[in-house]
Amino acid sequence: MKLTRLFAAGSTALMLMAAPLLAGDIMVKDAYARSSTPSSVTGAAFLILMNEADTDDRLIAAASDVANRVELHTHKQDANGVMQMMEVEEGFVVPANGMHELKRGGDHIMLMGLKRPLEQGEEITVTLTFEKAGEMEVQIPVDRERKPSHGSMSQSNDS
Repeated sequence: MKLTRLFAAGSTALMLMAAPLLAGDIMVKDAYARSSTPSSVTGAAFLILMNEADTDDRLIAAASDVANRVELHTHKQDANGVMQMMEVEEGFVVPANGMHELKRGGDHIMLMGLKRPLEQGEEITVTLTFEKAGEMEVQIPVDRERKPSHGSMSQSNDS
């Protein structure tokens, strides 16, 4: 009898781990994190935010215990054609019944002052804060080998 309950609990846990993460009407899909080298002091997290609500929401903050500071960032081209990374203090809109993709070369979560290396295959915990949906804790796998176009839902020139 105990073995049956243990098996059922384990099966349920596995199904929950495979399901997309939800906070209110926000769903997170295809999340991964990386640093450019094992000794890097910065890293980044990328994911797809899907909003199933009839109203817009906004990702307004992120936090993680693996870094001294976590910011929402994007890349912008300056007047000389040079790409620069910058903080987006107002956050990212996740449109009603739509999605917002955080991807390499675009909007992303910046992990600054890493407290330890991001090891291939481990998971880091990141807390996302939304204007309406509130907080969502996400376990994000570290995938330092992923190529820029993997997981992208659109054709683009990722860097």
